[in-house]
Amino acid sequence: MADKRDYYDVLGVDKSASDDEIKRAYRKLAKKYHPDMNPGDKEAEAKFKEVNEAYEVLSDGEKKSRYDQFGFAGVDPNYGADQGGGGFGGFDVDLGDIFGSIFGGGFGGGSAAARSAPRRGDDLERSLQITFEEAVFGCSKDITVNRIEKCPDCAGSGAAKGTSPETCPICRGTGQVRSTRRTALGSFTTSSVCNNCGGKGKVIKTPCPTCGGNGYSRRTRTITVQVPAGIDDSRVIILRGQGNHGINNGPAGDLHVLIRVSRHAIFERDGSNLLCTVPVTFTQAALGAEIEIPSLEGPMKYTIPEGIQSGTVLRIRGKGITNLNTRNRGDYMLTVVVETPRNLSVRQKELLRELGEISSERNNAKGKSFFEKMKDWLNK
Repeated sequence: MADKRDYYDVLGVDKSASDDEIKRAYRKLAKKYHPDMNPGDKEAEAKFKEVNEAYEVLSDGEKKSRYDQFGFAGVDPNYGADQGGGGFGGFDVDLGDIFGSIFGGGFGGGSAAARSAPRRGDDLERSLQITFEEAVFGCSKDITVNRIEKCPDCAGSGAAKGTSPETCPICRGTGQVRSTRRTALGSFTTSSVCNNCGGKGKVIKTPCPTCGGNGYSRRTRTITVQVPAGIDDSRVIILRGQGNHGINNGPAGDLHVLIRVSRHAIFERDGSNLLCTVPVTFTQAALGAEIEIPSLEGPMKYTIPEGIQSGTVLRIRGKGITNLNTRNRGDYMLTVVVETPRNLSVRQKELLRELGEISSERNNAKGKSFFEKMKDWLNK
């Protein structure tokens, strides 16, 4: 037994670790090495047994005390097996019951009944990139998913066609084997997972040639995703039952599709409102004009009023984005930006100066100008 590892090292905790710290360490390692999660992996199976053995001792105050005082001889029947005599009396070790009590029986447990209980398949996650227009109007997209499915030939049983799993002759279907040994410290009864059936209580004499007796295989599937109109970036579409298939006829998991919407060169959105910035010339802003603006349905005519100021926001009702799962649409919000003319010709400059003089004369006719009023105020 020189190769036996210290129980604290097995769980990766200090001797001063609390009960909660020991339990957390055990849960993490038991899930990692559980046979259901590592089918056919002998190394993982050995580590699983080692972890269970360590936790069975360190989770029990009395056994932990004996282990801290006497080492393995205080808890392991393989130490001092030929020395006879009494000691601390007998005690039972049932690793399956310990595991089942912590995980509620849903993870597999040590008993054949728990291992044979239906378990839901895992959920899967995928991301889907769509364009701005596809998000606005909705679309249908195909995505590829690699998921675990029941073997089509054995329907998940692992047995070849025409055969079925049989009751394990070693544990007689219980999934566990018990052994009692008399030691210098007393009589020890231990219960452990049956090595012959892996704790399932059933053995497969003729494995399915398609899945090799595993009952499940990983397959690539193409799934169609219906993207609703009005969906926004980072929303998740859940496809029920499209995840990994369940164990022991348990329900399949779901497929979570994360939507990613590409940015648009012209438009932005604010909820269900469509936003766009439209440039107009100085003349169009001053006199008003019918201009062509972009929209979700293509170019459209729109008349801006005369004298509009740069930064003014115009609202076109019902021309925005459809509210998700409804037929109502938001509004189209146009922000007008007046472009200041550049590289003017001599004649254009003269006309603008003339316009400025006319505007000044008009203001003077109405009374003092702004600058005259400011001068009077400063001279008070």
